[in-house]
Amino acid sequence: MPKSTTLHPLETTDWDARLEPLKDSFAAKLNVYRVMANHPALLQAWAGLRRHLVLENELGPQLAEAVILRASRHLGSAYERAHHIVRGREHGLSDVRISELLTADHPENPADATVAGCVDELMEEKRLTPASREALVDLVGSKGMLDLVALVGFYSTLGYILNSFETPIDDDIATALAAEPLAGGQ
Repeated sequence: MPKSTTLHPLETTDWDARLEPLKDSFAAKLNVYRVMANHPALLQAWAGLRRHLVLENELGPQLAEAVILRASRHLGSAYERAHHIVRGREHGLSDVRISELLTADHPENPADATVAGCVDELMEEKRLTPASREALVDLVGSKGMLDLVALVGFYSTLGYILNSFETPIDDDIATALAAEPLAGGQ
């Protein structure tokens, strides 16, 4: 019998018993985590870091979305792009800001420009320069700087999983974007 090299999102009825506590959480709601359910120990370990980086970070919801949107530009992840267009809107980002984070070399919003430049450096140079660290600490403090670096790494890992297994965009996100496409067609 040939080995399967593609991992599909698992229905919660097919989850390992160790994942029972996560069945009513974020993990059951998104295809990316339902793919991760193929490796129960990984998904269990992921939950705490996700809680901090997505919900309790020092960046605040708008700048965290700016980081994720910019990272999705580098990762070429249609899934992350789609999900975070919708989520960015939910957190008050305008379509102009979202589009700039996805396409512009230098977004007009000063905070977005700082964050985008830092994400670009991490993705391209694998480090932050002293000037970028200074600008970032001025904007979000040293804890925020660490959260930005960790958020880029976290979403890079998700992007690698999504791209490797061609994880489908969740239906509710596809429906939301079909009803209200991003201005400019991103």
